[in-house]
Amino acid sequence: MAGAAPEGSQFDARQFDAKMDELLSTDGQQFFTSYDEVYESFDSMGLHENLLRGIYAYGFEKPSAIQQRGIVPFCKGLDVIQQAQSGTGKTATFCSGILQQLDYELVQCQALVLAPTRELAQQIEKVMRALGDYLNVKVHACVGGTSVREDQRILQAGVHVVVGTPGRVFDMLRRQSLRPDYIKMFVLDEADEMLSRGFKDQIYDIFQLLPAKVQVGVFSATMPPEALEITRKFMNKPVRILVKRDELTLEGIKQFYVNVEKEEWKLETLCDLYETLAITQSVIFVNTRRKVDWLTDKMRGRDHTVSATHGDMDQNTRDIIMREFRSGSSRVLITTDLLARGIDVQQVSLVINFDLPTQPENYLHRIGRSGRFGRKGVAINFVTKDDERMLFDIQKFYNVQVEELPSNIADLL
Repeated sequence: MAGAAPEGSQFDARQFDAKMDELLSTDGQQFFTSYDEVYESFDSMGLHENLLRGIYAYGFEKPSAIQQRGIVPFCKGLDVIQQAQSGTGKTATFCSGILQQLDYELVQCQALVLAPTRELAQQIEKVMRALGDYLNVKVHACVGGTSVREDQRILQAGVHVVVGTPGRVFDMLRRQSLRPDYIKMFVLDEADEMLSRGFKDQIYDIFQLLPAKVQVGVFSATMPPEALEITRKFMNKPVRILVKRDELTLEGIKQFYVNVEKEEWKLETLCDLYETLAITQSVIFVNTRRKVDWLTDKMRGRDHTVSATHGDMDQNTRDIIMREFRSGSSRVLITTDLLARGIDVQQVSLVINFDLPTQPENYLHRIGRSGRFGRKGVAINFVTKDDERMLFDIQKFYNVQVEELPSNIADLL
């Protein structure tokens, strides 16, 4: 399977990097400078004492690679492009940078964070609240699927930070319920994902309404050309902090494939693995919402307990399901890529790609969930004849070797 590259293989890391460099130099001038200062501890970053208390209370002890490099330049008010894999602590990086710079006496929105999905926006809101616990920060998540009236009421009462999805945030700005006058920090999280979801125009529209001197932070696992385009338009002498692709390993996560030959054999294979799944917390990814429903029915029909969530469900239902999963009362979750970035469940140690993702980038977001912050994890990919090509591309893209699944899977968890 991992022999020579098939004809027309999609990814060539060298070409990709060369293309990036070409895009980044405006008239041969590098568009941004890199920032390489490293702070080994949170204590050495010059953060407010009450912010440090929040960081330690949240359970962080030592900053991750992106935090060691990324928190300080953001705190200094620099425009930043920060690129690092999911699960490396990007969220806490920009949350700390924002919390450090807020004027707490002024109860006006001073920071706006945009994220591609409601789940992720709510996740960021939780982290921001937790880290800012001793600072009495007021944070509100503005996302679709919730009451517009309620949003307006909270915003009018006054908040320091708004985290939201582009649609709802733009709506609030347009209705003048969210006033941009005091916004001094603007963060795009998972910028690559936002652009691929077609939020580009809305992001432009929102940006037009913000004060001219706003500080901009772009956080992303990958930097496709259109993300760079957006950074070019919005940013002023940005510094780029890159936890390099070869550091963007899926370290600590053992990756395997199971040759299932035909699509219709996947279900049997999954049922064979179910006993193993239920020992630990597992997430099963499929590519469509319909398939989430289909697989959930099939598994339940065989008396296996599973939870499921996807974008067609209303927000409330999704929240309840995620709560059950986080608390461990349900142990197997079936979902789509929509939620790959919002599932920050500490205990997940097994991810199954029932369907391989359609984009190699999404592979990282799915399985980067498992070994978060250095914890070990296992990923199992179901591979049909038609998927061999994609698995090859994934291995090449991440420079990883995916082995065939051994029979002692339970010992690995």
